[in-house]
Amino acid sequence: MTADGPVTCVVDRIVDGTTAVVLLEEDGDVVDQLDVDVETLPEACRHEGALFDATISDGGIVDPEHRPERERERRDRLQERFDRLSKRLDEK
Repeated sequence: MTADGPVTCVVDRIVDGTTAVVLLEEDGDVVDQLDVDVETLPEACRHEGALFDATISDGGIVDPEHRPERERERRDRLQERFDRLSKRLDEK
């Protein structure tokens, strides 16, 4: 587990509608993951790909703050990468 403190969190997936698998990132690298009850997240963060900043304390997420602009930028970057890779595959 990463040391307690502030991290960037990304909801990787939601399992059975009740458990959110949250990836913890530091400097753009995934350093750990937490499985949390989806109800403990702010409503705006209860979807796959949600990006928020939070503090990790005692193995839990504290004070999550949704970052919709960063989430949108990340999604756009990933889509651009996918489009470039798809185009290369079509060229073969």
